Parts: sequence; C-alpha cells; structure tokens
Amino acid sequence: MPPNLTGYYRFVSQKNMEDYLQALNISMPLRKIALLLKPDKEIDHQGNHMIVKTLSTFRNYVLEFEVGVEFEEDLSIMDGRKCQTIVTWEEEQLVCVQKGEVPNRGWRHWLEGENLYLLPLQGRKPRRKTKALGRVERGRTRVAKVGPGYKSDDGP
Repeated sequence: MPPNLTGYYRFVSQKNMEDYLQALNISMPLRKIALLLKPDKEIDHQGNHMIVKTLSTFRNYVLEFEVGVEFEEDLSIMDGRKCQTIVTWEEEQLVCVQKGEVPNRGWRHWLEGENLYLLPLQGRKPRRKTKALGRVERGRTRVAKVGPGYKSDDGP
C-alpha cells in the first residue's frame, strides 16, 4: 500500500536543477528565478484524491488530481504550455507523466527517512529536498516520516 503523503514540507536542497531546466528548454530568465526559489510543498492526500501545492515567494502552483486518471494540466504560469498528465503509484513512489510537445516530462515523489524527494523524469535527474513541517492525521499533528529533498519538522 502506498504511503500517505499528507503534510507540509519545507525546502532543504537541490542538485543539478539548472541542467534539468535547460534540458526542458526553460528560458534563461525563468531558470535564474527558479534557482533562487526555495519552494515548500503542501500535500493533502485523501485516498486517490490529491492536492499538491508548491508554494514560493514568486508564484504558487496547485495541482489537484485523482491518482490513475488522466487530465489536462495547465502549466502556462510555469512555462507557457498545457499537457495531458497522469499520476500513478509505482510501488511507494508517486509518478507523474506529462504528455505534450516535450516527451517524457514529469516527476516522481517518494518518502525516505524524514525526507520527501522530488526527481524529475527527464534530464540529469536533480533532486529537491524539503523539510516536512508536520503531517496532520486524525486531527493531531505529528512529525512526518519523510526523505532528503523535503524534510519533516514541527507544524507551522
């Protein structure tokens, strides 16, 4: 059974992100902005329904979906495109595949120790690390058990 990813995750680190963004043909100005950001993640995971919020001082992005159901994703605020997206579980990893003008785009998230990892599917495979600020379960806040990328902490 896949893990429940519900929680608030604070950014910790990233590797090879500029190479990855360049491989995706992201413009230089947008790449420079993206590299300065330290985005947090807030995930609400209820069964097959998920809401993943990427929060930063520059721009916020909300992705709401049903696991296993293809949908149109509007990425115009990020890089000016739309694509068909499907998010599925591969064992304990949440995998997103985006179909559009650029093949094999997407990402995967997984928990390891106290960190939530984000690994893009194309390019040189940078890793983002975020601290989890806490997970809410049955009305109680507890320390998240998540991996490098995003790390768990006490609630906000």
